[in-house]
Amino acid sequence: MKPDARIRRARERKLREECGIFGAYLPGAQAARDAFFGIFALQHRGQESAGIAASQGDHINVRSDVGLVAQVFEEKHLDELKGHVAIGHTRYSTTGSNRAHNAQPLKADGPRGEIALAHNGNVINAMELREYCEDLYESEFTRTTDTEVIAELFAKTPGDNWFDVTDRVMSMLRGAYSLAIMTTDSLICMRDPLGVRPLCLGTLGDDGYVLASETAALDNLGAQLVRELKHGEVVIVDENGITSRVWPGASDNHKMCIFEHIYFARPDSVLNGKLAYETRYRMGSMLHEEGPVEADIVIGIPDSSTPHAAGYAFAANLPFSEGLIKNRYVGRTFIQPDQHMRDIGVRTKFNAMRNIVGEKKVVVVDDTIVRSTTVRHVVALLRDAGAAEVHVRVAAPPIKSTCHFGVDMATLDQLVAANYTVDEIRELIGADSLQYLSVSGLQEAVGATDDEYCRGCFTGEYPIDVQLEMDKLALEVNGKASSNGAGFPKSSSRGKATATPAPT
Repeated sequence: MKPDARIRRARERKLREECGIFGAYLPGAQAARDAFFGIFALQHRGQESAGIAASQGDHINVRSDVGLVAQVFEEKHLDELKGHVAIGHTRYSTTGSNRAHNAQPLKADGPRGEIALAHNGNVINAMELREYCEDLYESEFTRTTDTEVIAELFAKTPGDNWFDVTDRVMSMLRGAYSLAIMTTDSLICMRDPLGVRPLCLGTLGDDGYVLASETAALDNLGAQLVRELKHGEVVIVDENGITSRVWPGASDNHKMCIFEHIYFARPDSVLNGKLAYETRYRMGSMLHEEGPVEADIVIGIPDSSTPHAAGYAFAANLPFSEGLIKNRYVGRTFIQPDQHMRDIGVRTKFNAMRNIVGEKKVVVVDDTIVRSTTVRHVVALLRDAGAAEVHVRVAAPPIKSTCHFGVDMATLDQLVAANYTVDEIRELIGADSLQYLSVSGLQEAVGATDDEYCRGCFTGEYPIDVQLEMDKLALEVNGKASSNGAGFPKSSSRGKATATPAPT
């Protein structure tokens, strides 16, 4: 597929999840099998590629490819990945395109031997660090991702021990990252100093440890959750047991991406001690408090909006119904639809049940509106099915700015809320009414203080100074750094990013 076609397809989709990472140190066991089921449980965080690295003590073997976990791995592949240390990864392309050579985990060599690394997030100074490695270590890069740069730093940076190395590398990295790193005989995991991306620790068996992006992956293995890692924390597991420390430069307050609560994490995962399903249910209840409307039924856009819709229905004392049925087998395909299929769009994914919504005043709840493509088609489906009225409620504030920390959201010109007023969006999607959850309502539902989460996509204010626009394919210019040396459009200015809506 040509790059412009790939980007065009990406723009047609909804919010893209981040990556999922998993690490296992399981003495006496074949850790790759646990890694397989760990990343299988994290498939929702990335559907473009998957990979596992494992070691028996003298060499790291890696198997990775484009595709879903169950497509990349067969029994024979797991048999080849022997050893009691393993890491796994499911990917979507935050930085660098979706190609097999960008699939993770990635390997790197240095004075301490070879390592493999899996990354969730986005490092915003990757171009500068790439040049740093080329100049200082004479590194040669063959891939187009920030992950390769991070791996090279960890492999080459000097230090008396791994805590020395992590201290030095973390002082250089800017952005969001949860990392799973393995040597031939140890597992190293860490969370960035702001805690933007999640990471949790569990025990498995008598002396085994597992780490994962979400607690649902631990549940899938029957592991016991110990705790979520602190922001800036580094955990090392080796033959001496488990040790940890928090990087001295870590922030006083964590800044987890609030979208983990809204959309990204599985509803059965725990984030900051809160079950995601219950938090989303409260978002729906709060949404009703802020945007009540006379209606007959409440439905959600399946599956991610179901908890929000259930909370709205409960608060409104209205029946919650499945008015939309989702074809759960619709996913990534290499078969390109013809123009007719593109025209009917969302009908291949959703179908409205006329007997449920016909002649009804329907509240349809969505978790977010990014470009408005999906909700616009859903409203049309409900109208075609005979709905008397369609009222759209969104369990998140308007997305008015881009994400720079690991979410492939869109560019500013593609964000509908950055370019239209709420009433203009209502008219654009064809709804009888439209109401978003407020930022304060979201914070109350999550139980958050003003400075506890990153909310940059809603407010344009970020915990780290960033460029207003960044190109996720910046590292892909012939495998070289871009001409301006920073990986950003030359028209962008440095400093805190702000998004100014431009209503039409």
